[in-house]
Amino acid sequence: MTTTQEALIQIKYGADEILLEEELKTRLENGKPLRIKAGFDPTAPDLHLGHTVLINKLRQFQQLGHEILFLIGDFTGMIGDPTGKNVTRQPLSTEQVEENAKTYKEQVFKILDPDKTQVCFNSTWMNELGSRGMIKLAAQHTVARMLERDDFHKRYTGGQPIAIHEFLYPLVQGYDSVAMKSDVELGGTDQKFNLLVGRELQKHYGQRPQVVLTMPILEGLDGVQKMSKSLNNYIGINEPANEMFGKLMSVSDELMWRYIDLLSFKTPAEIQQWKQSAQEGANPRDIKVAFAQEIVERFHNHAAAIHAHEEFVSRFKQNQLPEDLAEITLTAQEGLGIAALLTESGLTKSNSDAFRMIKQGAVKIDGEKVSDRDLQIPVDSNSVYQVGKRQFSRVKVVA
Repeated sequence: MTTTQEALIQIKYGADEILLEEELKTRLENGKPLRIKAGFDPTAPDLHLGHTVLINKLRQFQQLGHEILFLIGDFTGMIGDPTGKNVTRQPLSTEQVEENAKTYKEQVFKILDPDKTQVCFNSTWMNELGSRGMIKLAAQHTVARMLERDDFHKRYTGGQPIAIHEFLYPLVQGYDSVAMKSDVELGGTDQKFNLLVGRELQKHYGQRPQVVLTMPILEGLDGVQKMSKSLNNYIGINEPANEMFGKLMSVSDELMWRYIDLLSFKTPAEIQQWKQSAQEGANPRDIKVAFAQEIVERFHNHAAAIHAHEEFVSRFKQNQLPEDLAEITLTAQEGLGIAALLTESGLTKSNSDAFRMIKQGAVKIDGEKVSDRDLQIPVDSNSVYQVGKRQFSRVKVVA
């Protein structure tokens, strides 16, 4: 049986902050399962590894015997989370939210135990609250207090507009905690203000205020900005095994340890052994392989993880082509410029993206690097085009 101290060590590992830790310790000592809440707005159809930082911590609480409340913010998704935004975020339509929410349930159960997870939708109670209830809820906070929030403060002092509906977002997220009677709420470090609003509203409604646990924000593959689909620096949990493995192997050796700390299910002692072996001269690449296989196996299976590694070695060490090489036929009267070919074949997003990849030396034709951005590809050519480390296609140009 796990002691309170052992549970605290597990819970604190990888966490940024616990408010208040003594309150959490007291609740753990009571021995009663706690209601652990985390909310996700369905603003896109797919979850990525950045989202799983929170979900992994939920899994940890679940394994310690606590009740997991996975909240899909179908109501807050229509408001639009203003966190970290320097412009007003456009609300999503009901149809967009519903479509995105469908995929969240199946994706999250790749990590959480579905039999021990309660999936909630905040429209359940927010639709019942009505306009009268929303006005009463809005009366619980002042504009001055809202402007204490960092992003609101910066926009206000910088002359950037703030729409009234954006002030409602922290209040609705806080009211979710009231409706769900949560004991602990998890969120990213950028959600701290909203999580604390939940504490205050629970006090107002006569509930014991929740403990707040914040988790670090996971950087994307660029190692700089927050992992985001819009920034194209993400690893989606529904991506093919080979793609997922290749992206993980592209992470820098330095960033690899942050990924391991926040994403691996290895124990802290096992991770420390990895770090010690690296300090003693072990090749970080071998550790990265083991970690990449762990992640691929989690979202696919063991066989897929093994195959992804073999494919990676084959492709990048032995310079062989991938087994699933796409074959594309393009039509042109007098040939195609290299940028147009890359864009039309789907290897780059646009001509400007193609020019950028050529400038970076990331484009190859039949293994030869392309440096001429004005290169013309003649009719009846049939070659293998490569962009970056993982994108390959055989492209035939015909009249």
